Amino acid sequence: MKTKITGTTMPVLEIGLESGDRIVAEPGEFSWMTDGVQMRTTALTAGAKSIWGAIGRAFSGGGLFMTEYSAPGGRGVVAFAAKVPGSIQQLEVAAGRSYLVHRHGFLCATEGGSLSTGFQRSLGAGIFGGEGFVLQRLAGPCTAWVELGGEVVTYDLGAGETLQVHPGHIGMFEDSINFDVTLMRGFANAIFGGDGLFVARLTGPGKVWLQTLTVPNLAHALSPYLGAERAPVQTTESGVVGGLAGAVLRDMFGGR
Repeated sequence: MKTKITGTTMPVLEIGLESGDRIVAEPGEFSWMTDGVQMRTTALTAGAKSIWGAIGRAFSGGGLFMTEYSAPGGRGVVAFAAKVPGSIQQLEVAAGRSYLVHRHGFLCATEGGSLSTGFQRSLGAGIFGGEGFVLQRLAGPCTAWVELGGEVVTYDLGAGETLQVHPGHIGMFEDSINFDVTLMRGFANAIFGGDGLFVARLTGPGKVWLQTLTVPNLAHALSPYLGAERAPVQTTESGVVGGLAGAVLRDMFGGR
């Protein structure tokens, strides 16, 4: 198997398959492929040995069904392009090890990779609706590719060293990292600070990948050009209540 990542702002991953190679991705992820590539869509792959395993994978942000790509004729090429400006990271996931990845980060993996729910927290979803904050657990043994938004900043945290991060900027981290989501400290910071109600705490040892661009932030930046109606002028009272609800909703969807 030969792989190549081309481009910078909107990269594409090209995978050259040979006989016996198999790549697993979510349905509809591929960008192009040669005639030598064969597709097979099934629920029982990527670590799911039963329909319940597939349902658990779907709750993590992965698909209920996955697509396997192979080249039974001996050779073929399949390509996966990034969905937002950012980068594609290649991971070598050893047996017994795993990474926690943001819910839309998994791009594809070789046979042997497993995708499941690694972390789920409502973050106010019980009151305001929505899916809350979810991380996928990507386990090996496999070679996997993950899509991160914007620029990528990495930290190698030592034992006991802690990094506080807005949940939307978490790209992925090693399973050795101790992870939790807590309320923003300080009533005024949470309500009036504009940074959301929740903050993620990552404690080492282990490596962390942070992403500078989130999909909600991108959508917010583009919204003035999409013909959306302007929001009505708020009174002071409605502004405070709306700001509180908005902070929770932004945290639920990983935005700021």
